[in-house]
Amino acid sequence: MPYVNIKVTREGGPDGTGPSSDQKAQLISEVSDLLHRVLGKDPAATFVVINEVAMEDWGVGGLPVQEYRNQAQ
Repeated sequence: MPYVNIKVTREGGPDGTGPSSDQKAQLISEVSDLLHRVLGKDPAATFVVINEVAMEDWGVGGLPVQEYRNQAQ
């Protein structure tokens, strides 16, 4: 029984607050399909959880992600 946890920043959606419901449904479907194709796992027994994380709660390279992105430009 696979369990997949996807964490994304809360941005980029149609209203700027995160992935849309359609995008989340696509992630769930395609991740379940991938596990079925690669590992033969039953999609009915595959759990996919999507967590949205506020930008200020996400860091990379020792910096908040927005600051990291600004420096990378």
